[in-house]
Amino acid sequence: MVKEVILVKSPKKLIAARLRKIKKITESFPVSGQFDAVAVIDVKELFEIKDVTTEIQKIPGVERTETMVEVNP
Repeated sequence: MVKEVILVKSPKKLIAARLRKIKKITESFPVSGQFDAVAVIDVKELFEIKDVTTEIQKIPGVERTETMVEVNP
């Protein structure tokens, strides 16, 4: 399993609740700072990240995303 954190910039309120509706997102919550919400996903293969990110970017009001992949030594 590969764990990723996706930061989401969106001025829309309740963006974290909308993120939770996406199947592969295991957790999401609002944050303060440069981004407005964080989504945590677990996938089996790295290529699945693109599908989840694309689905997030289709949500009305999402301005941008930034993805970070967990690195295990």
